Amino acid sequence: MRRERIARLIREILKEIGEDPEREGLRGTPERIARMYEEIFSGYRQSPEEILNGAMFDQRYDEMVVVKDIDFYSMCEHHMLPFFGVVHVAYIPRNRVIGLSKIPRIVDMYARRLQIQEKMTVQIAETLQELLNPLGVAVVVEAVHLCSVMRGVKKPRNKMITSAMLGVFRKDIRTRNEFLQIISKGSPSG
Repeated sequence: MRRERIARLIREILKEIGEDPEREGLRGTPERIARMYEEIFSGYRQSPEEILNGAMFDQRYDEMVVVKDIDFYSMCEHHMLPFFGVVHVAYIPRNRVIGLSKIPRIVDMYARRLQIQEKMTVQIAETLQELLNPLGVAVVVEAVHLCSVMRGVKKPRNKMITSAMLGVFRKDIRTRNEFLQIISKGSPSG
């Protein structure tokens, strides 16, 4: 990412909307936005293999592993406005488990890109399926989109929920329902 070029372009945007990029409150804004973009779009510079970094372990365990309420922040690719919420992830190992911190890191990797929620949900599920080869993976994402809160329909309590169910979570309704029941208990929204 070329920070100087981004700052220069932000200055142009400020001028185009009728602002003076040299006024006191805006003088450092283009550089701050360029630094912020490096952070919030850092997912483009990561790969799942890099994040995993060998943190897969042979373990005889064949019950559901759930990590719920993983906070995330992303940017909508249609309006470049934030959307944010929580991700719930489950998998049923096939004698391999992943380090606990790796699942939230994979969520962050995909969230820190221009996204749509539907695509991000599937990317998380398919990546875990590919890396772990488990019996199944389930991902549910709940998010508020500022593009529908502060513009457009302007519905502040609007929440979008997406899911991706792979393997046994797609085939076995009891397994899917167990996951959905686990994530609905004690959840701030449940």
